[in-house]
Amino acid sequence: KQAAAVPAPAAAAGPRAAQRARVAAQAAPAAKAARDAKDVKDAKEAKRAARPPLVRDGFTMPEADFALIAQLKLRALEARRAAKKSELLRAGLHALAALDARTLALALDRLDPVRIGRPKKGR
Repeated sequence: KQAAAVPAPAAAAGPRAAQRARVAAQAAPAAKAARDAKDVKDAKEAKRAARPPLVRDGFTMPEADFALIAQLKLRALEARRAAKKSELLRAGLHALAALDARTLALALDRLDPVRIGRPKKGR
């Protein structure tokens, strides 16, 4: 006599078990993709948390100082380095921070005074 064929484990448990096995096999790549997406999101959040927070502010300055920023931007371009206004202002702050208190006071005394507050419209 011929031996009976051994059924597959899922088929032995019934048609519902076989269907569950197929669904699980199809869901596995989707679950892996979801885990990968979560890992990428976590990595982005960690990178974002590592950056220092930014502060937005506005201020008033004389036209001559604003023109000086334009001149410095051109000098930076001559040195083959584009510079944004914020970069120039930040570099200036770092240069001032390196000065001793007396030299800093002298540099501040050389500035023309500016009225406090926003300029009136139309000026």
